[in-house]
Amino acid sequence: MTEHTTSPAMLQRRKALGQMAGLAAGLGLGGLPAFAAEKYPTRPITLVVPFPPGGSVDVMARQYTEALGRLLGVPIVVENKAGAGGSIGSQFVARSKPDGYTLVASSQSSHLANPLVQPNLGYDPLKDFDNIALMGRQPNVLLVHPSLPVKTFAEFVAYAKQYPERLNFCSAGAGSMGQLNVEMMQLATGIKGTTHVPYRGGSPLITAVLSNEVQFGLDNLVIFLSHIQAGKLRALAVASPTRIPQIPDVPTFAELGFPQLNQPSWTGIAAPANTPAHIVAAIHKAVRTAATEQSMVDNLKSRGVIPPEEMSPEQLEKMMAERLKAYAEVVRKANVKPE
Repeated sequence: MTEHTTSPAMLQRRKALGQMAGLAAGLGLGGLPAFAAEKYPTRPITLVVPFPPGGSVDVMARQYTEALGRLLGVPIVVENKAGAGGSIGSQFVARSKPDGYTLVASSQSSHLANPLVQPNLGYDPLKDFDNIALMGRQPNVLLVHPSLPVKTFAEFVAYAKQYPERLNFCSAGAGSMGQLNVEMMQLATGIKGTTHVPYRGGSPLITAVLSNEVQFGLDNLVIFLSHIQAGKLRALAVASPTRIPQIPDVPTFAELGFPQLNQPSWTGIAAPANTPAHIVAAIHKAVRTAATEQSMVDNLKSRGVIPPEEMSPEQLEKMMAERLKAYAEVVRKANVKPE
């Protein structure tokens, strides 16, 4: 398991020093940075999605490409580099030139779960990236197959404690966020003995829940919302700051007395570490402008996504460090292992 002992403040100081060193090395005539007269960007930007097309991270990234291209003045080209739960594409970007032209759509899968459970990952989510901005937060939902004789979260917990051998739960892979979310819930509630059934991606996972091959899961609402609305699955709780308008009768975990479970997932944009500060600032400004346009807000909300709040790169990395610490405890206590 990867250890993350460096504090967010230390990381920011180190990055700032690195950027200052870069400025000093690039001093040109008149004592001005050599890149001061250079405009950014001047050519297309590649946004790497480290997952296959059609998944929640891919959909989110493509939602932003038109707006970011318009705001930055160059095309944004999405390139899917899938594999190893998002690790291959993320590692590719971590090792790319830090010039602002190769970015990655980051997520809790690639920048939280993988670093905690995959040995020899090849990148650190904080040290090897400048994490720039959030594109959105995805509420997670605890859902069950309708055949399960429970209608509330309390009834589910009681049933799971009484009949754990009857319950299988799904995730998109061993060590994925779907598994970590369930393990965190089970640690918080005292549920033990259920069986984890990992699948390879979202599509087979959805099929498994709909067919009652597995009885419950705790994963992104986006991929399950239409099935919940159609009555094919039953939602018992959501990890979200507030209730979701599309399923207003479903309480949040905080309402149910489990605020530690009330953490929605996130999708962001990151660049290789040591990207010049003015480039990070330009990308951050473009993402924030796009995120607050009414058309974007409406689109995100229609899909059950929470529009991202204002969060500086420093605040984003602080949040990431806190999540890494919390889920590291889950991995340790539940003895989570990769495939």
